Amino acid sequence: MADGTPDLDETQLRIDLAACFRLAARAGWHEAVANHFSAAVSEDGKRFLVNPRWRHFSRIKASDLLLVDADDPTTMDRPDAPDPSAWMIHSALHRNLPQARVALHLHPAYATALAGLKDPTIKPIDQVTARFHNRLAYDLAFGGVALHAEEGERISRTIGNHSAVMMGNHGVTTLGASPAMAFDAMYHLERAARTMVLAYSTGQPLAIMPDPLAEETAQGWDNDHTERLTHFEEMKRILDREDPDYAD
Repeated sequence: MADGTPDLDETQLRIDLAACFRLAARAGWHEAVANHFSAAVSEDGKRFLVNPRWRHFSRIKASDLLLVDADDPTTMDRPDAPDPSAWMIHSALHRNLPQARVALHLHPAYATALAGLKDPTIKPIDQVTARFHNRLAYDLAFGGVALHAEEGERISRTIGNHSAVMMGNHGVTTLGASPAMAFDAMYHLERAARTMVLAYSTGQPLAIMPDPLAEETAQGWDNDHTERLTHFEEMKRILDREDPDYAD
């Protein structure tokens, strides 16, 4: 739908989430066989799809995705259990956050470089960085690889009502009403991080927008989601031509 509200059945969710994995691999955002994406299939968000343990993003197909329940404590006893950190983070997101219909967690190069700075904030120095003005949560309490439930619970508390989080010493996560919305947010978040890293590399002072201008620019992004949805559809058309088995 034009506002990004989910109206997808499980089959289409599988196809679109698989597209996100393939596109992330093409963009070089993935990290070996780590990182994880998920998409809720139930109204309450607790039943969700997630990638199988340690499958390379470039090979993931729609039919490969696991269906799990955030309230099922036996999930990690399954023979096909997901990666432990995927379970700890994504089960908390889908259990606690209504906006977490789709969650993409990555360690892309520029965003992760920012996450390693003492001040990882994205400052409004152009229209893409301004998209995240007052719209990005910051989790600066990294507790190591997310192998314990508390790490996921803390991350979800930190996100609150935001739709993206910069995870200090870790990476980034974007949330969306659909795979299209979460993907577009990740694309622009990594672009914003790249702009910040390149601007810092010059050693020159940053030309930070005044708050009113930054807010006006951010609201411009908020007002129309059509471009975001079209962006994802265009990227899927490229996959349909060059890498079509993602939808199998």
